[in-house]
Amino acid sequence: MNNLELGIRFICGDETELEEVISVFGDKLMRYAASILCNHHDAEDIVQRVFLQAYQNRRKFDGENLSAWLYKITYNHCMNHLKKRRLFFFSDIKDVVDVMVDPFEESDMYENVLEILCLLKTEDRALVYGRVMEEQSYEELALIFGKSPAALRKQYERAKKKLAGYLVVGNGRLERRQNNEHRFEHV
Repeated sequence: MNNLELGIRFICGDETELEEVISVFGDKLMRYAASILCNHHDAEDIVQRVFLQAYQNRRKFDGENLSAWLYKITYNHCMNHLKKRRLFFFSDIKDVVDVMVDPFEESDMYENVLEILCLLKTEDRALVYGRVMEEQSYEELALIFGKSPAALRKQYERAKKKLAGYLVVGNGRLERRQNNEHRFEHV
């Protein structure tokens, strides 16, 4: 079953299609929300709200790209959540590390990379995560962020440069620079 077929069935479907959508996208959206929020528990709440909203508004969905639609809803919920909190801390990312699938399976640098990723602005973090972890195209990301693919390409390049500035090679592995001890961000 491809994304388009599932999207069309979801529009007219009932709880059975919702369960299938949750099965296909639940873990992906959970990792996406956790990477933006740096908090597993908040991400769980957001993803539950995303599926509820998607189900309630399924007849408004055009059926074109279910994945992009769900990611956009998730992104918007995450941003609203962060706006309500105004100030959030990145010190407790251990919960996120425990639930996310390790993209560097045979490497010990995953935790360092996640910590460094959390130093980026929220939108940059979501963009990098979508591009690298979810392997989303700039066209799909444009649907999520409401920006042109060209603008997102430029933003992605800037975010990569920021990440490179946070990294240093030490003892043959990537590590975080000592002078980058930011632990919170204003939203």
